[in-house]
Parts: sequence; structure tokens; C-alpha cells
Amino acid sequence: MGKEDNFWELDSGPCGPCSEIYFDMGEEFGCGSPDCGVGCDCDRYVEFWNLVFTQFEKSSDGEYSPLAHPNIDTGMGLERLACILQGAPNLFEVDTVKGIMELVSDISGVKYLTDAKKDVSLRVITDHIRSTVMMVGDGIMPSNEGRGYVLRRLLRRAARHGRLLGIDRPFLSELAESVIKFNAGAYPDLTEKHDYIINVITHEEENFLRTIDAGMKLLFEMLEGRDNLSGEDAFKLSDTFGFPIDLTEEIVTEQGKTLEKAKFEELSALHKQKAREARKFSGADAWKDSAAALKDYPETEFVGYELDETDTKIVALISNGELVESIDKEAKETAIVLEKTPFYALGGGQCGDTGTITGADFVFTVTETIKTAKNVYIHKGYISEGASVSAGSAVKASVNAASREAVKKNHTSAHLLHAALKSVLGQHVEQAGQSVTPELMRFDFTHFSALTSDEITAVENMVNKAIMEAKDVTTAVMSLDEAKAKGAIALFGEKYSDTVRVVSAGDFSSELCGGTHVSNTGEIGLFKIISETSVAAGVRRIEALTGHNLLQYIRNKTAQLYETAEALKCNDINDISEKAALLNKELKQKDKEIAALKAEIASSKLSSQLSVLAEIKGIKLITANIGEATADEARAAADSAKESGDDVVAIIAASQSEKGTCTFCAVCGSEAVKAGAHAGNLVKAVAAVAGGKGGGKPESAMAGGKDISKIDEALAAAEEALSAMLK
Repeated sequence: MGKEDNFWELDSGPCGPCSEIYFDMGEEFGCGSPDCGVGCDCDRYVEFWNLVFTQFEKSSDGEYSPLAHPNIDTGMGLERLACILQGAPNLFEVDTVKGIMELVSDISGVKYLTDAKKDVSLRVITDHIRSTVMMVGDGIMPSNEGRGYVLRRLLRRAARHGRLLGIDRPFLSELAESVIKFNAGAYPDLTEKHDYIINVITHEEENFLRTIDAGMKLLFEMLEGRDNLSGEDAFKLSDTFGFPIDLTEEIVTEQGKTLEKAKFEELSALHKQKAREARKFSGADAWKDSAAALKDYPETEFVGYELDETDTKIVALISNGELVESIDKEAKETAIVLEKTPFYALGGGQCGDTGTITGADFVFTVTETIKTAKNVYIHKGYISEGASVSAGSAVKASVNAASREAVKKNHTSAHLLHAALKSVLGQHVEQAGQSVTPELMRFDFTHFSALTSDEITAVENMVNKAIMEAKDVTTAVMSLDEAKAKGAIALFGEKYSDTVRVVSAGDFSSELCGGTHVSNTGEIGLFKIISETSVAAGVRRIEALTGHNLLQYIRNKTAQLYETAEALKCNDINDISEKAALLNKELKQKDKEIAALKAEIASSKLSSQLSVLAEIKGIKLITANIGEATADEARAAADSAKESGDDVVAIIAASQSEKGTCTFCAVCGSEAVKAGAHAGNLVKAVAAVAGGKGGGKPESAMAGGKDISKIDEALAAAEEALSAMLK
């Protein structure tokens, strides 16, 4: 195919549309020629098809080797083809995309092609909301790493450009509705996930708008009177306040100032390195090497669905990440690979099985089971009896039955919980992760607010009802399409093969799953949610107990009740709440009495120091340092000084030596306020002398100081500050 066959020739020829045809992520690209203008042929041709000749494989050491099956990959620019077929000069005038941009124009009141700068914002929002909807529809959640961070940046950049167009409210969910409508025909999953997509986008945008308001205020304070923003300040905005660096950079540039980007990146890299080191665990690299060493080994036969124990053979031994012929008791990071195994390997949120591998003269205790990408099972552990283990030995592999049964209970309860959450909270709920161990079931799910006590109770009741109805738990292998047709829940964003395993608990729950489960829900015994928390924006976490673990939990809580009753000198544990309420009431009364006494002490301290420092334009200024005292005591002393008259302005200072700080409290009488006195501005000026800050209302205000040694100097500054205020 010749080059001329790969290009579409524009009818117009001039480069009028060039600033729009070459568009990527909101930026404009022209031909670059200084002579670019009407009559130029720079954009007369647009590539819509290309060919890639795939011939070699590049190894990690840089060597190229011919592919066994070289091929030609061809790709057509679908969006460019749409431009050709519709005669549109650029993507933003193709029907489906144009409809979204028109909605952006309606919301913002800004027409397209009337202002070049605003056109960029219109296109950024249109482009980003399309990407955002598709990414959320594919199961990606906004986060601070990986593809989740890409999604978050797209969404936040769209929201930011909405602000630039004058939109001061959340609006992206309205655009998302439009994207779903225009694309539902080609992407039916968008309609199925409609509520979820809208909720994710709404929640993320609302959170960002709160962040952007607080962050921009702080950013402008940092930039005040300076030509640049330090890398330390940029990192503080990003790490402490969640203000994105790309937005910081954009705003700094808009202000005509510079950002110390290199320093920011240095601090970010250091932070990531510390996080990586914190996440590292012993032996991680060795087991990674083990997987590489086993790449040519056949898949391990898994018989654990039917059996807890089986006779098998050792096909490989591993020590410190290397294949060996034998291992002894002193060997480090040891593992066994079996021909077939009843041990379930870590996967799908379920922990790997533990147990023993027993030979003629040894026992190998399995502490964890994992598997490679090619389903070769690795049984990690140590020799607990005997001196050594040799490859090729005949062995009996036995799973820890008690541990396996506890895991089954917890895993099946996770399925019941998932179904109950969808029923109680809505179909937008999707599993976002889980951890099933013998001790605990942890379930992460998409939802946008904390569960109320009534919702938690409703979910618990629904799960326990399914348990008490003793529903049979069945498994069936079928095609993915058949499973979906039967209503089986597929994990959002998960990739499945054409054939899947479906686990059903009667008619209550049906889910695609490869884990181990009880045969009847009645085996679970009882289910109890012990915590419900937030783990990320739009993601909640439930931790729950079942079976014997729940019984032990109840015993522990009962013991705590009796211990609490004894501490409260309460004879009956049923009276604990009443006794606690009574004690709380007594403590509050004592707090009031203590506060009153402190006020008296502060007033007494003040009376010995109370004197008019100055009288300025008919307003009396009183200052006093009452020494060691709390902020409340300083406030009480200031209120006492204010009673001297309506024409009084008083500033009281107190020290908190243990913390190395001090407190300033300013009050202004009604006549003083009329004359121009402002307690908030006054205390701010005074505290600044002691390295602090603060503020408040005209009548009353508080501020903190960092240098106790400058209290008297700070109080002395009050006269000049007040004089400047008074009319």
C-alpha cells in the first residue's frame, strides 16, 4: 500500500482548522511554520491508517531474536475516520463529541469559537469527561497511584477548567450522563454501570472542589510577595493537603511565577522510596526469582476442591530462590513444588492454605501457598521433622483442616455480604478488594458515605437470615456469557476466561469465584460486622467474623463488660450505661466548677496587674501578662477586663511553658468597635511579634504565639496597632 493510500486529503486545503486537528489532552499543535496561514497546505493531509511490521523479540539484555511468527499489525484511526465520514474538520465537531461540548457550553454559558483560551477549556473538559467515564466504566477507581492516578488527574483537570469557565459547582456528572447516552449503543456496559459511574464522578469532584478551595487559599498565601514557589511548599501542598502538583504548576505559571519543580520531585522520590521500603517484606525477591526458575515447569494439578489430603510427588525444591535437588533443616527460604496438591494458593483475596507435606522420613510444615502466573503451586515452609527432603520423593500432602474450614466460612460469608450490600445500599456497590483468612473476613466495596447503624444492622440481619435458612452452596463451571445471563456477579474490572466457575448460595447469592466454600450456609454459624471504615475516596471497608472466631469475640466483649462494671463499681452489667451517664454528668458539673475557679484565679491575677497602658482618641487600652494559664483562663481574664467599660480595648497574654507557646486574647467594647477597633486584626498584629498568628471577630479574638520570651514586646506593639485602626 502506497503512502498516498494512507492519507485523506482535506477538501479545504487551508490551514484554518490546523489548531484544532492537531489536538491532544487539551493542548494545541499547529504546523510550526512561521508562514502558517490561510492558503498553506500544512494540514491538507491527515493520516488515518498505518502499518506496523512485528518481526523481532527484544530480550532484557538488548538482544533481538526473530519471532517464530512475524506479523503485520494494522491500525485505523477510528476518530479520524469519523471526521472523514462526517466531513468534520476536527474531532470536536463529530456528532457524538459535539453533543457533549454543546452541553459544556450550555452549563458554562461560553460559546465555542468565540475565545481561543476558553475554547481550550471547552475541549479539555469534553475530552477528559469521555476518558473519565470510560475508565470508571472499566472498573478503575480514582487513587494516588497507577491508572487510578491518571483517572484522578483527568477528572480534576476537567473540574479545574470548569472553574476557569466560571462554573462554580459540581457539573461533571451531568456531562457523564451525556457521554453514557451517546456511547451506550457501542458500550452497553456503560448503561449497566450508570449509577456507579455517576456516583464515583460526583464523589470525586465534590471532594476535589473542597480540596481546591482550601489548597488555592494556601497556595496564594505561599505566593504572596514572592516570585517563586519552593519545592518544599509544593510538596507540602501535595502530600499534606492533597493539592495536585500539576494544578499547582498550572496556577503558578498563570501568576507569572516559577516553581522549584526539581526540589519537589526530589522530595516526592524520597517519600516514595521510604514507602517502598516500608512495604518490603523478607524474602520477596527470592520468591520472585522462584517463579522465574519454574517458568518451564508444567501446571500443578489442583485437587483441593474435593480433597483436603492426597498422595503426590515432589517435582521441585527451592531454596533462596534457586532450584535445588535437596534441602536440609538449615536451608533458608525453602519451598516444595508438587505434582498435584490439595493446597489452595493465595488468590482472589483468599489466603493460601497451610498444613504439612509428609515423606518417609520427614515432615515439611507449609506456612503459605502461592502460585506462579502459569499455575505452578509453591508450598513455602520449613522442615519440622527429619533432616532433609529430596526431589522426586513420594509424599502425602495434608491441608490444615481447621484453618481450611474457617477460611471457607469467611469466604462464603463474603459472598453473602456482597449480595446484602447491593440489596441494602444499591446496585452501585461493587467489590473493590477482599482478604479472607482463617481469623477474619475483610471486604472492600464502592460506596460514598459511611454506613449508618440502621444500614449495618440491615446488612447483618440479611446475611444471618441467609445463614439460618441453611442454603446449599453449589459450584458449576459454565461459559462466561451463560454465567452473566444467570445473574452471577462478576468482579468489576476483572478479566475472565471464556469458562468460569460460579459459586451460588441458593437463590441469595451467585458469584464468579475460584475459592473454597462451605457446602451449606448453615455451616457458617453466625456473622457479625465488627468495623466499617473508609479506606479511600468512594471505597468503604467492612471487617467481620464468623463461626468460632465470633464466639471468641463475644466472650472477649463479655469479659470487657464485667471488667468495666467492676471499675465503675456497678453490680449489674445491665446498669453500665446508666452508671456511665451518671458519672459523665458529675464530671461535667465538676468541669464547670473548675472553670469557674480558674476564672476567679485569672481575674485575681489580672486585678493586681490591671492598668490602662494608654488612652488613644478616647479609647482605653489595657494589656496584661497573667503568666502560666490556659487559653480559657486568658479568655476569662479578657472578658473581665472588658467589663471596665464600653470604651475599653484589652489584650491579655498567657504562657504555656510545657508546650513552649503563648496565647493572646483581645476584646473590644462596643464604643471601641464603633471607633474602629477590631479585636481580630489587633490580636493578629500582636501575635506576629511572638511568631504566631490568629484572628477573629471585631469584639473578641484569639491568637497563638511561638516565642514566650517576646510576650512583653508583643503587648507593647498593641498601642501602635490600635492607634492605626481608630478613626
